[in-house]
Amino acid sequence: MFQIAVCDDEKIIVRQIEDMIKDILPNCNISQYLSGGDLLESYVKFDIIFLDIQMENMSGIETAKELRNRGEDTIIIFITGVKEYVFQAFDVAAFHYLVKPVRKEKLKEVIERAIEKINKNKGEEIHRLFIKTRDKSISLNINDILFMESETRKIVVHTKREIIKFYGVMSKVEEKVGSGFYRCHRGYLVNMEYISEYDSENIYLMNGDKVYLAREKYQDFVKHYMRFLRNGGIFHV
Repeated sequence: MFQIAVCDDEKIIVRQIEDMIKDILPNCNISQYLSGGDLLESYVKFDIIFLDIQMENMSGIETAKELRNRGEDTIIIFITGVKEYVFQAFDVAAFHYLVKPVRKEKLKEVIERAIEKINKNKGEEIHRLFIKTRDKSISLNINDILFMESETRKIVVHTKREIIKFYGVMSKVEEKVGSGFYRCHRGYLVNMEYISEYDSENIYLMNGDKVYLAREKYQDFVKHYMRFLRNGGIFHV
């Protein structure tokens, strides 16, 4: 059963969205929240969150950023009355947005695509990186890797839980991890799944870490990252 949250500071909107979701997806569990703070305090793991961008005290964007900082990879679908705000959704890897008043046909389309992504993620093969340190051999799930950096002759792997060092060559590692990673600098390889924002000099990750982006790579990075977002189904407009 899918766990779905609807968060909007207007009760009538929450009820309308909930009623439409129940018609579209009867076998789901829906939780209601009237503020971003209430949603964050629940600490429930949701499959899909419908989140209003313009809420008092804590906006939907701020709420989503906090969820990403916690490592939550839930599908976030923004609800907004002002379309211009939606471009901020790139910063939190939003899946889609819906403009108020929400039409049931559009909601159905977005929910179906979200479920496709959830099922795809559950069925994907887990790719692993085999590395050997001085003391042991490790089989590492590449989805747990935030970024890697070179340190003299060693590769430093930053994961969600720990830092691992091993002797290796960055170009060889780059070939093994695949297209979900980008060589943003001679000494850095970043997992694009965890990017929260970037500028012309740095890439910022959802856990607060920062990696350097070489100036000459900026345009190429933007092209690859936009393609990654489109192909990965993280954000659809």
